Amino acid sequence: MPTFSFERTAPLPSEEAWRRLTEWPRHRAAVPLTRVTVVTAPPTREGTRFVARSGLGPLSVNDPMEVTIWHPPVDGEPGLCRLEKRGRVVLGWAEIEVRQGPGGRARVVWREELRIRFLPRLFDGVVEVTARAVFGRAVNRLLRRP
Repeated sequence: MPTFSFERTAPLPSEEAWRRLTEWPRHRAAVPLTRVTVVTAPPTREGTRFVARSGLGPLSVNDPMEVTIWHPPVDGEPGLCRLEKRGRVVLGWAEIEVRQGPGGRARVVWREELRIRFLPRLFDGVVEVTARAVFGRAVNRLLRRP
């Protein structure tokens, strides 16, 4: 299972960066060919479930996720959200950590373990490089858009 991480900074308070990253339907505009449907009632909390559907037509894959840790940033303390991937094809977890950094800039750390069922481990390197690029661009877009 490839595990990867990356960091970003944004000229935002940590609470605003958190909001932009954890309003799940916003990911649709940030990740190409992806639609996100939240299946539990708001607000987001531990136990919130949503599905990211990526692809075109019959070549689409559902990536159901559940929030298992939900600690928004408050009073200068960092925020942490952990998502467990509960699908038949896409497995693993993701963590989004947001803290206030120097100069009032939000510091985001994204960590993820990603496995595609039926894909041999021989492809772990390709999955890791591709996922880091796709999620990195998505985080950049999410942080730029109000």
